[in-house]
Amino acid sequence: MTQFLFFSGKGGVGKTSMACATAVHHADAGQRTLIVTTDPASNLADVFEQPIGHQITAITGVPNLSAMEIDPDRATIEYKERALAPLRSLFPEQMVKVVEEQMSGPCTSEVAAFDRFTDFLDLPSNGEPPFDVIVFDTAPTGHTLRLIELPAEWARSIEESEHGSGQTCIGPAAAIQESKHKYERAVARMRDPEQTRFVFVLLPEATSIKETQRATEELRKLDIHTHELIVNGVIPQTEAANALMAQRIVMQAGYLAQIAGQLPLPARRMPQFSGEIKGVARLRIVASHLFEDAPSESFGLNQSFAGPVTATPAEWPDEDVRARLLPDAGRRTIFFAGKGGVGKTAASSITAVWAARHGYRTLLLTTDPASHLGDVLGVPVGDTVAPVNGVPNLWATNIDPKAAAGVYRARILDDARDRGRAPEAIAVMEEELNSPCTEEMAAFDQFIDFASQEDWEVVVFDTAPTGHTLRLLELPMDWSQQIDVKVFATVDGAAADDMAKQRFESVINMMRDPEQSTFAFVTYPEATPIVEAHRASGELKTLGIETGLIYANFILPPEQCTTEFTRARRAMQEQYLAEIGTRFAVPVVEIPLLPYEVKGIDVLSMLGDQLYGVPEVQMA
Repeated sequence: MTQFLFFSGKGGVGKTSMACATAVHHADAGQRTLIVTTDPASNLADVFEQPIGHQITAITGVPNLSAMEIDPDRATIEYKERALAPLRSLFPEQMVKVVEEQMSGPCTSEVAAFDRFTDFLDLPSNGEPPFDVIVFDTAPTGHTLRLIELPAEWARSIEESEHGSGQTCIGPAAAIQESKHKYERAVARMRDPEQTRFVFVLLPEATSIKETQRATEELRKLDIHTHELIVNGVIPQTEAANALMAQRIVMQAGYLAQIAGQLPLPARRMPQFSGEIKGVARLRIVASHLFEDAPSESFGLNQSFAGPVTATPAEWPDEDVRARLLPDAGRRTIFFAGKGGVGKTAASSITAVWAARHGYRTLLLTTDPASHLGDVLGVPVGDTVAPVNGVPNLWATNIDPKAAAGVYRARILDDARDRGRAPEAIAVMEEELNSPCTEEMAAFDQFIDFASQEDWEVVVFDTAPTGHTLRLLELPMDWSQQIDVKVFATVDGAAADDMAKQRFESVINMMRDPEQSTFAFVTYPEATPIVEAHRASGELKTLGIETGLIYANFILPPEQCTTEFTRARRAMQEQYLAEIGTRFAVPVVEIPLLPYEVKGIDVLSMLGDQLYGVPEVQMA
C-alpha cells in the first residue's frame, strides 16, 4: 500500500529541503519513491541540482527516487484535452469550440494543476502500485489548505451542475463525471491515517507557530488528523558565545517551549547550518539526522563557504531608493514579491510605516491567504480598511478570498437583477458563481478596486509567494478575455466587457509605468530565493513590468560575526550579495538580522529610518 507524505508549512521554513531529505531516505531504504511539488514556484530542481520539470524524472545518484514539478500551463493543456476529447466525436466543431472558450480562463488553470495532483493520490487499488512512497512538497500553507479543500468543493460543484445547467466553469459536468469520483477518492485517501501523514515544518518563531496551529485546525475540520512536526532552523547551543546568536537562542527557547505546550505532536528538531542544503550528499546528511538522530557535529554542513567574491552590489544613492518608494506626483503603488519566508511582510510593513511617517496617506494590504500583517504591525488587521493605531496616515487591510467571494457574488447577481435578466439566467449565473474559482475571481476584483482608488498617495501590496503573485498579476490580462464568457454573458456582454476592460487597462498601465509603480523582490542571500526572484523578474518583464528594487533580508552585520559559524554564514552571504549585484541592475536594500523578531511599530520605524533615512515630516 502506497504511503503519502505531505510536507506543509509557512513559506521559507525549509519544507522543500526536509521533503527532499525524506524522499532520499526512503529511496535509500529500497522503497520506490516519488517526490512531487505542487508549488507554482518550484525549487525541487534547485535542491537536487538537476533538471526535473513536468514529467517523472529519475534523480541522479539515488536509485529508486524520481521527482516531478507540476507545471500549471502544461497541466492545463492536458486537462482541457482530456475533457474535450469525448465531445469531439459527438458534437459539431462549433459547439466544441464554444466549450473550449468557456474553459480558457484562469479558473481552468487552477483546477488543472489540482487535477494532476490528485492523479498521484488516485493510484489503482488492485495490482502493484508504481510507488511505495509519494512525498508531496506543497506550496505555502494558505495555498496548500486551498488545494486540499478543492476535492470536496469541486465534487460538490460538479454534482450541483448535473442537476442544473450541466455546465461548469471547468467543462461540461457529463464530461468530467469521472473527475468527481477521482476527487472523492482523493479525499478518502488523505483522511486515511494508514496511508497519509502531514508533516508540518516550522521555525521557532511566532508567525510560523501561529500558521501551523491554524493549518492543523483547518485540517481537522476536513477530518484529516495525522500530523507531525519538524522544527527547523534551531541555532546550535555552541553559538551562545556570539552576542547576536545568544539573544536569538534565548528568543528561540521561548518559542520551542511554546511549540511543546501548544502543539503536542510528534516532533523532530533540525539545527540551522552555516551552509545550504543542496545536492544529494548533503540531503543524505540531513536525512541521517532526521531518521537516525545523528549528532550535529557529524553533519559536515557547518563549513566555510567556498568560492571567491567576484563582485559587489553597485552603490546606489539613497535618493534613488526613496524615489522608487514615494510619489513624485499623484500616487505610488509598491508591490513586494518573492519566495515564501523571505520577509515580504516585514519589508512591506517597514516601507508603509516609513511612508506614512513621511506624511503620505498610505494603504498597506496583503493578498496572501496566510496573512501575517497584524502580527508584524502588532495590531489587528481585518478584511476592511482600518487605520493602524500609533501611525497617523496609515491604513491596513487583508483581502480575505472567502469574505470577498460573498460580496462579489451578491454584487454580480444584484447587477443582473437590476438589468432585468430572466430568473433562468440568474439561476445559471448563481450556479457558476458557486464554483470554487469564484474566491480567486473575488480576490482579484478587490485587488483591482484598491489599485484603482484615488484616496491613497502610497499603496503597498504585501503579496503571496512568487508563483501565486505572478498568477494574480497576470489575471487582468487573462480575465479581460474571459469576462463576457464566464460571468457577464447572461447580463449585458458588450457593455460589461467594455466596462471591465477599461478598468483592467487602467490598472495594467499603472503596473507597467515605473513613475507610478515599483515592483520590489525580497530575497535572502542563498541560491533558491535569488534564482526564484530572478525567474519571476523575467516573467514580469514579459508582461511589460520592470523590477525596481531588490531587498536582501537577514544580513549578518560584519561586526557581529565573531565565531566560525557566523563567519562562514557571512562569507556565504557576501558571495550571494555579489550574485544579486550581477543579476539585478537596480538598487539593493539590505535588511539586517536583528537579535529579535521584526514586529511592532517601534521596530518597524527604527528599521525604516535605518534603511531609507529619517522622514522629513515626523508625525506625532
